[in-house]
Amino acid sequence: MRLRQLDSIAALPATAWNSLFPEDYPLIRHEFLNALEQRDCATRATGWTPCHAVLEDDSGIAAVAPLYLKAHSYGEFVFDFSWAEASHRIRQAYYPKLVCAVPFTPSSGPRIGARDAEARSELARLLPALTEQLGVSSLHNLFLDADDNAAFAQAGCIERNDVQFHWRNRGYSDFSDFLATLTSEKRKKILRERRRVAEAGLRFEWRSGDQLSEAEWVQVYALYANTYEEHGRPPYLSLEFFLDYARSPATPIRLALAYAERSLVAVAITLIGKSSDASRGGTLYGRHWGAADRYHSLHFETCYYQGIEFCIREGLQVFDAGAQGEHKLSRGFAPVTTRSQHWITDPRLRGAVKRAMQEEREWIAQRGAMLGEHTPFKRPGEVPIEIEAAS
Repeated sequence: MRLRQLDSIAALPATAWNSLFPEDYPLIRHEFLNALEQRDCATRATGWTPCHAVLEDDSGIAAVAPLYLKAHSYGEFVFDFSWAEASHRIRQAYYPKLVCAVPFTPSSGPRIGARDAEARSELARLLPALTEQLGVSSLHNLFLDADDNAAFAQAGCIERNDVQFHWRNRGYSDFSDFLATLTSEKRKKILRERRRVAEAGLRFEWRSGDQLSEAEWVQVYALYANTYEEHGRPPYLSLEFFLDYARSPATPIRLALAYAERSLVAVAITLIGKSSDASRGGTLYGRHWGAADRYHSLHFETCYYQGIEFCIREGLQVFDAGAQGEHKLSRGFAPVTTRSQHWITDPRLRGAVKRAMQEEREWIAQRGAMLGEHTPFKRPGEVPIEIEAAS
């Protein structure tokens, strides 16, 4: 098998890339990644230099992975700033580094597209060796599904865990049916938050990205960008990205739009992942939000309750509402383990990271068990807590 790298995902046909990945995870699809590159989001200028990995043999393409040469650690959501500081203290440059990830996406899913298990294992084995060949400090494989996590672990990488909170559809007929499974205290809290939004005179619409005009997308983008501006950072995604990707036919973008009379005041930008196999259900990926004005409980309504209602209505099984957020627990979301795998070139730093990650995994497992004791459900076992024991 031979490994080569692409400086643009457009160098590989979309059919070749997509055929190696599941259809129900839109964030790894060629269309999404290509729009990030073509619309100046994931580029050398933003610190995300594409160098995608392609594994081939005489039969053709065996495996691929989204790979980037990173000049910083922003937009990854697996925070390694302390590792960079430690590297500098031993007089070793930390940047550039390699990242196998979907840019700006703290959502677990496939990162290696492979025709079989052998090809997956081989690409996972070869990627750490690229750090030596390219003269970079490290390789970081972020938000992995179970198969890719196992492959990188077998290749000798260091596992890192964290906790997110996902909502699961247990066959609810409507939002009231979901609320009926919660304790009285939590149910009343959610109803009170929803009532405050309704009393403010706000109404909601759900629309597909291709149902918005360019002028409407300009409004949506202003709300999205405002979230970043409030934190003193430029937005990761460009307006051109949304005008391209979100308005394309069959786009997976879905928007929860909040209006005060005719004025758009808030938005949640999500993606829907569904398979042609109905038995696989589907997932709603909550990605971005923005608001023009401050209304009590508006964030909870726009980003959580609207999404839960949408999942119930559309028959989606999972609502992945994004990174972190213990406040989601009381609103019906359950803790789940997220996984990343890391290869550090310098043996001194690698040893320190390995020891630290063992301790961190133990702490994450303990934290997950503690969170599981504070479930909002009347019958705690109704929603399994997907936190793994530390390895």
